[in-house]
Amino acid sequence: MPYRPARENRRDTRYSAANRGYGRRWRVARLHWLRRHPLCVMCGQKGLTVAAEVVDHIRPHKGDRVLFWDAGNWQSLCKRCHDAKTRRETSTGG
Repeated sequence: MPYRPARENRRDTRYSAANRGYGRRWRVARLHWLRRHPLCVMCGQKGLTVAAEVVDHIRPHKGDRVLFWDAGNWQSLCKRCHDAKTRRETSTGG
């Protein structure tokens, strides 16, 4: 059996983005959110002005559809801040 990196194996077992809730409805909601909240929240806390690219779930929804669609649980982040937050949550089981 050929060697496959762990990351690739993990992706093979994940549901598709659409199956996880990130389909057309999410893409539309994300666009509207980013138009109203165009700056990265975390960068803003550091006094920086950086365009947001990601609508982040503040508390990971872990498949909870109510929490997924709760806009009170959303924040705008740049990709760098989102990736760092996701790494921290993954390493701590958050």
